[in-house]
Amino acid sequence: MIMRRSDVLLLFVFLSAAASAHAQAAESATARQFTVTAGALGSAFNPNDQNQSFYVGGNNYLIGVGTYVDVHFTHWFQLEGEARWLRFNEYAGEHQDNYLLGPKIPIHRFGRADLYGKAMIGFAKMTFPYSYGYGTFTALAYGGGVDYRLSQKLTLRPIDFEFQQWPTWLPGSSLYPYGFSVGIGYRVF
Repeated sequence: MIMRRSDVLLLFVFLSAAASAHAQAAESATARQFTVTAGALGSAFNPNDQNQSFYVGGNNYLIGVGTYVDVHFTHWFQLEGEARWLRFNEYAGEHQDNYLLGPKIPIHRFGRADLYGKAMIGFAKMTFPYSYGYGTFTALAYGGGVDYRLSQKLTLRPIDFEFQQWPTWLPGSSLYPYGFSVGIGYRVF
């Protein structure tokens, strides 16, 4: 079967268009997996110490600011580091600082929202009320939350819950602070 010149030209145009067409999503085998997101947090934590009567009622939580960094190596291998300074709404000068690092586990994706869990280890610093003393303690943290992608670069963290365990707080006792954070992150790369 002999093709006319117009058929050959039309075939050439279609092949050229198909070769230069761009898909809307990158192929999973070639998509970049490694990303780093840095963000800021606002937090409210119940210190859950012996001054419990001063913090009961929901309006006397320690309040503070923090920062976090998410390093996303692959879908299943992610690390999160966070630092939090709970310095507002103190009772008699009591405050806590946390410095934690650990894996972040993706649980489920709902459109632009990513549900995650996390387990971290690090240390916490506490200044006791009335300048009674201060200390640095080992801290374990378990929690989770939601990251909502606003754009390619911005991520809203509308809720992040964290339950901490300070196994050796004072001789013969442990401390279990818990609280919520909200934040916003920027994907650096």
